[in-house]
Amino acid sequence: MKIKLAAPCLFGLEGIVSDELKRLKMDNVQAENGRVLFAGDASAIARSNIGLACAERVQILMGEFDALSFVDLFEGTKDCPWENFIPRDGAFPVKGHSLNSKLHSIPDCQAIIKKAVVERLKRKYRTDWFTETGAKYQIRFIIMKDRVSLYIDTSGAGLHKRGYRPVGNEAPLRETLAAAMVRLARYRGREEFCDPFCGSGTIAIEAALAAKNRAPGINRSFEAENWDMIPKSVWEDEREAARAREFMGNYNIWGGDIDPKSVEVAKQNARRAGVSDVTAFEIADACKFTRRTSGGIIVTNPPYGERIMQNEEAEALYRAFGRAYRELDGWKLYLLSSHTEFERTFGKTADKKRKLYNGMIKCDLFMYLQAV
Repeated sequence: MKIKLAAPCLFGLEGIVSDELKRLKMDNVQAENGRVLFAGDASAIARSNIGLACAERVQILMGEFDALSFVDLFEGTKDCPWENFIPRDGAFPVKGHSLNSKLHSIPDCQAIIKKAVVERLKRKYRTDWFTETGAKYQIRFIIMKDRVSLYIDTSGAGLHKRGYRPVGNEAPLRETLAAAMVRLARYRGREEFCDPFCGSGTIAIEAALAAKNRAPGINRSFEAENWDMIPKSVWEDEREAARAREFMGNYNIWGGDIDPKSVEVAKQNARRAGVSDVTAFEIADACKFTRRTSGGIIVTNPPYGERIMQNEEAEALYRAFGRAYRELDGWKLYLLSSHTEFERTFGKTADKKRKLYNGMIKCDLFMYLQAV
């Protein structure tokens, strides 16, 4: 059975997630704002959860319709084929959000959707009572400008939770965004790779996973692994196939941070991620960053005003790092910042810029293709 699926993602990453899904051999891949639609069978659910690096989760798209009233919401929900996925004993809690829509009360929307699903399943299973003691089939809804999208989540915890970072430093960067930055830098493991503001090591670790071609979800579990509709053997086969695609090699991946505690956390995270063999973390001042080699890649996320430092401190840091960068020979730089005056304080206009979101913070990825 072909299943309609959706991979929600941070705004600005739709094209990257689309490319990932195509490499994973998914069908009918279509990028939209904040999500990428695709299709596949039960094995596609397993493969996409295990293999996607930049998406937030994998969801079954149950239906979409306009709703200006609770009657519209009830009837549209009841028309969706919930019985194709939710078994008689399945638990099906409801959560979601609404933006710029007439139906703006989240508790009321949850209650209406729950009631409609119950009514649909009553007809299928010929019962008036559902124990909901079995596996969880988390229903998620999004109402945007009166347009309703209904999903069943297959991932459980978000895909950014790889399992290697139980602790972080003061302002952790989401793993999915770090992975996207590595991909935008076109890092393939050939050049020296550095993050002078490494924090808890997320960017360097994601670079190592990319170099090894290691599926980011290979060592974690997913909600849909508890579903009877997907045999355990499917998950085992997809994990084995992912391991077979890994590369072996020697990679030069370095992270530095001025905070000793962050450096120790980065080392611990790299060990948990299984990439300590190709990563090195040191206590180092980014303002004094230097390399004798030529032709490397820097991908980094320095602190900025909204996160850790006051704007004046951030600007002084950018100026000093800009001076250090301009002393390098042929190094490319991909730097994420929300500071509106970054290029002025850094001392050089970016060759390219790309808008990205770090959580709710609107940022730019400043791309410098060669140090001068």
